[in-house]
Amino acid sequence: MKSNYFLVLIVCILISCKNNSQSKSDNTPSNEIENLYFSTVDFTKAKISSEEYSKNFNLHNDAYLSIVFNLDKPLIQSLQELAPTLSEDELLSKGNFQFSYLVDGKLIYAENLNTGAGPKTRKTEKLRQVIPLVTPEQINFWGWFMWQRFMKINGGLDAFTEGNHTFSIEVRPYLKGDGLKVGPLLAKGSIAVEVPKIVIDESLVPVQKIQPNSGWKISKDNFDNNKIEALNRKIAEGRFEDINGIVVIKDDELLIEEYFNGAARDSLHNPMSVGKSFASTIMGIAVKEKLIKNENALLKDFYDLKSYKNYSPKKDSVTLKSLLTMSSGFLGDDRDDESPGTEDKMQSSDNWVKFALDLPMHKDKVIGKDYNYFTAGSGLLGDIIHKSVPNGLVSYADKKLFAPLGITNYKWFYTPQNTAYTGGGIQLRAIDFAKYGQLYKNKGLWNGKQILTEEWVEKSLAKQVSQNYGGIEGLHYGYLFWNRVYTINDKDYEVSFCTGNGGNRIYIFKNIPFVIVITASAYNKPGSIVNADKMMIDYILPAILEKQ
Repeated sequence: MKSNYFLVLIVCILISCKNNSQSKSDNTPSNEIENLYFSTVDFTKAKISSEEYSKNFNLHNDAYLSIVFNLDKPLIQSLQELAPTLSEDELLSKGNFQFSYLVDGKLIYAENLNTGAGPKTRKTEKLRQVIPLVTPEQINFWGWFMWQRFMKINGGLDAFTEGNHTFSIEVRPYLKGDGLKVGPLLAKGSIAVEVPKIVIDESLVPVQKIQPNSGWKISKDNFDNNKIEALNRKIAEGRFEDINGIVVIKDDELLIEEYFNGAARDSLHNPMSVGKSFASTIMGIAVKEKLIKNENALLKDFYDLKSYKNYSPKKDSVTLKSLLTMSSGFLGDDRDDESPGTEDKMQSSDNWVKFALDLPMHKDKVIGKDYNYFTAGSGLLGDIIHKSVPNGLVSYADKKLFAPLGITNYKWFYTPQNTAYTGGGIQLRAIDFAKYGQLYKNKGLWNGKQILTEEWVEKSLAKQVSQNYGGIEGLHYGYLFWNRVYTINDKDYEVSFCTGNGGNRIYIFKNIPFVIVITASAYNKPGSIVNADKMMIDYILPAILEKQ
C-alpha cells in the first residue's frame, strides 16, 4: 500500500495542471530559427553529438528520445532580464525553463519547470543542455517525468493519432512572482513523428455479455454500445493502462460488467486507498451500535497521548471526525516526501499506531478544517475500531458488513501487529465493490436491513472539507470519501467516490441512478488518475446517459 510514487504523481498533476493553465495564454507557436535537436540514441552508452541528431521518431518503436540545445548565455542571465532587481537566489527560487510541446503546430502543453528541478549549475553555468525524455524504463530525472506529464496527463497521447506528425518543443525562461513572466524564445526544434497503427485482438472490442450468477438482477435498460466498444478498443490498445474491470449498476441492477488484462469476475483486486473508505463504513456501524460514542469522540479517549513522543495540548483536541476528514492537524502529508508522517515512513516502522501517535502536530493547521492526505490517520481509525468492537475489526466487519452484503470472497492487508489495515489494500471482486457502492446509494439499506444510518451515509458523502488536488475546482472530502462534479454536455453530475493508486474508483452518483466501479492495476504509473476521469467523461457517462 506504499504510496510515495502515487503521491509524487498527485503532486505532478497539481503542478502540471497549474502550469498548463497559466502558460498556454502566454505563448503562441514561434516561427523563429530552429536550434534545438532531437536524438533517438541510447544516451546512457554514448555522448550525443551532432552526428546522432535524428529527424524521425517512431512513437511506439524507438526506445529513446532526448533533446539537445545550446544557450547563448546561462539561464540565470535570461531570468535576470525578467527581473533585474532580484538576487541570483531569488531568481532561482522563482524561475526556471518553460517547455512548450506542439503537435502539428498546435500547442498541446506548456510546463513551467519546477524551480527545484535540475542542479544549480545547469541554470547558472551550463550552455549545452541535454535532456532525456523517453527511456525504456523509468529514470529519476525531471525530463522523464515531464514527458510523462505531457503524454499521459496533458493530451500528448491523444494528439499523436495514428499517422505522421510534426512534433516541436520550444524553450523559454519564466519567473513566477505576483504573476507569471515569460521571456523570449531560447531554443526551438522539430522532429517528424510516426505513430504506427496498434494491432489488437479485435475480439476484445465488442461489449462483453454479462455471465450468469452475478448476484445481481440484470438490467434490461440499454446504453450506447458504440461508446463502450470505443472504450474497449482504447483499453486493448493500451491508451488506458492496466484496466482490469468496469461494472455499472443502474437502479440497483447490473447494466455493464467487463473484465480486461487477465482479470475475471472472481478475481480479487487490490484497490489501494479505496480501502480507506471501509474504515469509515465500519466506524459508522460501530457508532450505530453505540460501541463508539460518535465521531466527535477524542483521540485521547482511546490512547494515553502523553505517553507518546511529541505530545502537545493540541493533540488532545484531535477527534475521530478530523481523522475521517483528513484534517487532524498531525504533521503527516503523503503528498510531501519530506513530511515525517508519510505512509512509506510508517510502513518502514515496526509499529504503525505508535508511529502515528508519535508524530508532532502541525503548528499552523486548524483541526477539522485544514486538509492533509494522512494515511497513517486512517490506520489509527482501524486500530480504534479493533479495540472497540467485539472480537476485533476483522470478525466485526465480516458479521456486520460483508455477510449482510453477501460478500464472502475478500482479503485484508495486515499491520505488523496483525490488525487489519484500514489505510488501503483490502481486496474484493469488482462485482462486490459495486455492492459496497450500492449500499451508499441505498442510504445504508441492503435487502431491507439498515446496515448504516442514513445520517452516517449523508455525512460520509457530504462536502466536509474543501481541498485542491490536481487543480480540480470544487473537490471536497467527506468521511474518507471524495466529492466532485463531472460535466457532460454542459450538465453537472455530482458524485462521491473512493479512489486508489492505479486508477481504482467506486463512484456513487447523487442525482442519477448509477454506481460505477473501475478496477485497475496501473500502480504508480503517471496518468492513472487522469485516465479514470477521462474514461468517465468521454466514454462511460456518455454511454449510459445518451442511450443508443
